[in-house]
Amino acid sequence: MSHVKKSNFKQIKKGIWESPKKGNMRVPLRIFATEKLFGEIEEGAVEQQKNVATLPGIQSASLGMPDMHWGYGFSIGGVAAFDEKENGIVSPGGVGFDINCGVRLIRTNLKSSELKPKMKELLDKLFELVPAGVGGKGKIRLSRDELGEMFGKGAEYAVARGYGWKQDLKCTEENGKMENSDSAKVSDKAFTRGMPQAGTLGSGNHFVEVQRVEEIFDEETAEKFGLFKGQAVVMLHSGSRGAGHQIATDYISVMLKAMEKYKISVPDKQLACAPISSEEGQDYIKAMNCGTNYAFANRQAMTHWIREGFERVLGRKAEDMEMSVVYDICHNVAKFEKHTVDGKEKEVLVHRKGATRAMPAGRKENPDLYITTGHPALIPGSMGTPSYVLVGTETGLKESFASVCHGAGRVMSRHAAMKLKRGEQVKKELEAKGEVIKGASYAGLAEEMPEAYKDIDEVIKSVELSGIGRKITKHVPLAVMKG
Repeated sequence: MSHVKKSNFKQIKKGIWESPKKGNMRVPLRIFATEKLFGEIEEGAVEQQKNVATLPGIQSASLGMPDMHWGYGFSIGGVAAFDEKENGIVSPGGVGFDINCGVRLIRTNLKSSELKPKMKELLDKLFELVPAGVGGKGKIRLSRDELGEMFGKGAEYAVARGYGWKQDLKCTEENGKMENSDSAKVSDKAFTRGMPQAGTLGSGNHFVEVQRVEEIFDEETAEKFGLFKGQAVVMLHSGSRGAGHQIATDYISVMLKAMEKYKISVPDKQLACAPISSEEGQDYIKAMNCGTNYAFANRQAMTHWIREGFERVLGRKAEDMEMSVVYDICHNVAKFEKHTVDGKEKEVLVHRKGATRAMPAGRKENPDLYITTGHPALIPGSMGTPSYVLVGTETGLKESFASVCHGAGRVMSRHAAMKLKRGEQVKKELEAKGEVIKGASYAGLAEEMPEAYKDIDEVIKSVELSGIGRKITKHVPLAVMKG
C-alpha cells in the first residue's frame, strides 16, 4: 500500500493539509490529521477524495477525516457538500452501502465495578437476546406493509410497538426519523432483504460493547451528557443491514444511466450520481431516508433487548438503572443543512461517508437537551481499544461542515487481518487484558482485531489539533459482543 505524497500538500493550519485544485478538480482537497497520521494515509483514499473534488456543485473543498481509508467512490472518512442551485449532485457512493450505519450510547447509573462479577453472564445474556451474525435473522417478523411503515417512521415505529421509551426519540438524531422518505422508491428486493433482518446487529465492525468511562476531559459537559468517571455504559454500532445495501446497489445502477441522460462525466464510475433536483436524485434521497429510518428502528429495537439483558442479569428494572439513551447518531448519510460558504449562507446536501456530524452549541439540529453544549458525537474504537464522546466546535462548522471522524479507520483489509491472526488468538489476547469477548464467528474476530485499525488516540488528537471537535469522555471496553 502506498502512502500519501506529502509534496502534493501544504499544511495550511495546524492539523489541516491542503492539495490545491489540479486538472478537473473544482475545489481543493483538505485532510484533517496530525503529521504522524497524515503520513500514514493511503494514496488510494487520497485519490478518491480528489475525484470527489471534480463533482458538479461541490462547495468549499473535498474533505478527508483523520480515519480516512479506501472505500467505494468516496473514501471512508470522506465529506463533501453540494449546492442544488449550482447543479449539485447526490451520489450513493458518498453515503455508502450501509446507509445510516451509526452508533448509540446508553448510560446507566452503575459503576463498572458493580458489573464486574456478572460481566460474563451479562455478555452471554446480551448474545442470547440481540440477534447477530452474517445474514442474521431477527425476532421481529415484519410483513411488507409493516416494513413500509418502518421505512417511514424509523425509531418511532419501534417505540410504538414497545421497543424502548418515548424519551429515546428525543436523544436520537432527527428524533429517529427522516421526514422525506417514500417506501415506493424502495425495490421489492430491498423489501425482501429487510423484512427478516429488523432488529439485528449484523457482522463486520458492528458490536454491542459494555464500557467503563475511563476519563473525563470536560466535567461540565460530561455532566450534561449524564456521564461520570467509572460509570458503566453500553455502546451499540449497527446500520441498515441488507435493506440499506440493496437500496445503495439499486440506485448506483439508476445513477449510471442518469449520468448519460444529464451528460455528467466522472473520473470513477463508483461516483455515479445525478443532479439533486432530478427525478433520479430525488428518488434516491427518499429511498436513502427509508434506509436511514430502518437503521434508527434497528438500533431502537436492540436497545430494548440490551435493557432486558441488564434487567434479567442484575434483577433490577432498566428505569431504576437509569438506562437512558445519551445519543444516537449516523455516520453514513446525506443531509440538507445550512452552512456558510464564502461568506454566504446556503442550503447544501452534505454527504458524510464514514464521518460523524458534530454540530456545536446553538444549532437548531441539536435536541433541546443539548442546545447549550452541542450534541454528543460518538466515536467508537476498534475491538480492544478506547471509544470517545466528542462535541463539535464553531471551527468545525466553518472548516468541515460540522463533521468529525467516525472511528479509528482500517489500515488492513479483512483478508489481510485473517492471514495475520486466528480469531481464537485475538479472543485470547483481549481476554488476557481483562475484557470478555463473544463473537458470532472466530473469522469475524480475526477481521476486527485491533491491529487492523489506526490508533484511535491519534485520530482523536487530529480532530482536536485541527479544532473541528473537542473530546469530552474516553471509554474503555469491558465486554464486547461481535456479530
